Amino acid sequence: MECVLSTGGGGFVGRNLTAALREQGYEVHAPLRAELDLRDQDAVERYLRAHRIEAVVHAAGKVGGIAANMADPVGFYAENALVGISVVRAADAAGVTRFLNLSSSCVYPRDRGLLAEEDLGTGALEPTNEGYALAKLAVGKLCEWVSGPDRHYRTLLPCNLYGPHDHFDGVGAHLVAAVLSKVIAGGETIEIWGDGTARREFMHVRDLCDAVLHVLPRLESIPARLNVGPGVDHTVNEYYEAAARVVGWQGEFVHDLSKPVGMRRKLLDVSKLAATGFRTRIGLDEGLEDTYSWALANVVGAVA
Repeated sequence: MECVLSTGGGGFVGRNLTAALREQGYEVHAPLRAELDLRDQDAVERYLRAHRIEAVVHAAGKVGGIAANMADPVGFYAENALVGISVVRAADAAGVTRFLNLSSSCVYPRDRGLLAEEDLGTGALEPTNEGYALAKLAVGKLCEWVSGPDRHYRTLLPCNLYGPHDHFDGVGAHLVAAVLSKVIAGGETIEIWGDGTARREFMHVRDLCDAVLHVLPRLESIPARLNVGPGVDHTVNEYYEAAARVVGWQGEFVHDLSKPVGMRRKLLDVSKLAATGFRTRIGLDEGLEDTYSWALANVVGAVA
């Protein structure tokens, strides 16, 4: 098996990916920031050469929900652009031929409904996460420019994610983790931003790990960019209702129509990845039950 650098090894996606890669027999290096500052291109290149890295799975980055992105667009842009560009250029300079960049569905134009890979760069971005999206677009484009006969640099564009090791810390949490946090905390009422009819596609992080394991051995034969998701979305209200079922909460939901909701719909066209033989396998209720169990065992005191 290949020797792989898994960036973001201390984060939500990185921790799950590192474990999945090791379970499949890959030799994985997943240094934390104290060991390797990914913003330092020269240091990254030295690390890649010293450890004879053959492939990179790049999952590091600054992430957060709507509130966090709106509060710090500069930070979300600068951190993600700087880290991504540094890692891609260091890998190229070190002679790494295989690179899998994890991007996000946030890079797509707003209000398009079904999002196909050809839609990238064809319209205005959603303002509530524009900084993050621009950085991810830049890194994905850099991967395309670097790619050639001896450089197979590809980008996966997953939908929103949830699962073990997710962030349950309020402002920094994405929708599903934030919903579970609210429902676990309980109370007679729970507030939902907006009218709850905006639709979102979420995937359990283990399905993303399976997608990475599926495409990593075949980077040479896949397109420059591929969407990853279940191909099914739900309303925000439905996520709250599903979380309430799983937790057993029976209070009342109230809507704050003054709060921002972001894009009305964001559903990925996953037909290109499906054509390679990959399908997600974890349904919403099953995924929420797994995430709830993990939260109870690891962070329930922080979210209750």
